[in-house]
Amino acid sequence: MASARSLLRVLDGESLETPPLWMMRQAGRYLPEYRQTRGQADGFLDLCYTPRLATEVTLQPIRRFGFDAAILFSDILVIPDALGQKVAFEEGHGPRLEPIDPARIGELAGKDVTAFLAPVLETVERVRTELPQETTLLGFCGAPWTVATYMVAGTGTGDQGPARRLSLGEPERFQALMDILVDASARYLVAQLKAGADAVQIFDTWAGVLDEEGFERWAIEPVRAIIEKVRAEVPGAKVIAFPKGGGARLTRYAEGTGADAIGLDWSTPLETARKSAGGKPLQGNLDPMRLIVGGKALEDGVRSILEAMRGYPHIFNLGHGITPDTPVEHVEAFVKLVRGE
Repeated sequence: MASARSLLRVLDGESLETPPLWMMRQAGRYLPEYRQTRGQADGFLDLCYTPRLATEVTLQPIRRFGFDAAILFSDILVIPDALGQKVAFEEGHGPRLEPIDPARIGELAGKDVTAFLAPVLETVERVRTELPQETTLLGFCGAPWTVATYMVAGTGTGDQGPARRLSLGEPERFQALMDILVDASARYLVAQLKAGADAVQIFDTWAGVLDEEGFERWAIEPVRAIIEKVRAEVPGAKVIAFPKGGGARLTRYAEGTGADAIGLDWSTPLETARKSAGGKPLQGNLDPMRLIVGGKALEDGVRSILEAMRGYPHIFNLGHGITPDTPVEHVEAFVKLVRGE
């Protein structure tokens, strides 16, 4: 097993012989104990906002697999919920929001999101108390661009066209929404760090749909602003930023955001990433499909990443979240492969 708080050592730039390991969405539906716990909640948001249950599901993958990091169980859409936009999760369909009226974006400003999200912050406190001392606790939020795409469209779409149209057609109004999300997200991350999180991750799942100008304005600049605000309140705060689909623009993203480490999706060549990251630690990037298939596909994928990242500060992870159809025994094999057991 990687040594004490190994993930934080990597965020400080240290290269470890055995990289720290965790998985995005590691607390989730692929685990039978998660499905049992979720059955005790009145819907997904209730699970997120019930500290006893959210703590339990955060800890489940740590108990089962001994990952080097636990990530807070919550969702990126608690921010629009805290801002007053109606958010719901439909079984089998994902999030459903009441699409925001661009003319009423200003009404979202000034909300005390940390008061609304007090139950989530209580979960952070509980998890930190119950985690093994060697395990890093990660908080997180969605990047403003990705959160805005759901707020504008009311759901996820193939190309997030509604948000792209608004950002191009009414950039001043869209900027007002992004400014609100930057402020709310920074406050939320600061509160998580003060509640016990060791580091935080910013997820930009839809960064890859932006053109070059849009990527600079809506993916890089808001994340940079969040990180600056967070570090003004928590000096030295450690931040991982994950711009899915942004691999071709990795150098600019790494330089422009100021993140301590960059998460990589599975389409990003690791040799390119090492050359583009300016020496910053990297996280990723096993294709989640290899985890589903298992066997030689999994073994080859893990071995290739370990070889490519040898001698470089690296956190082993997937290139996106684990999916519900992943066999638990494949996760067990994955952990052993990464750790050479």
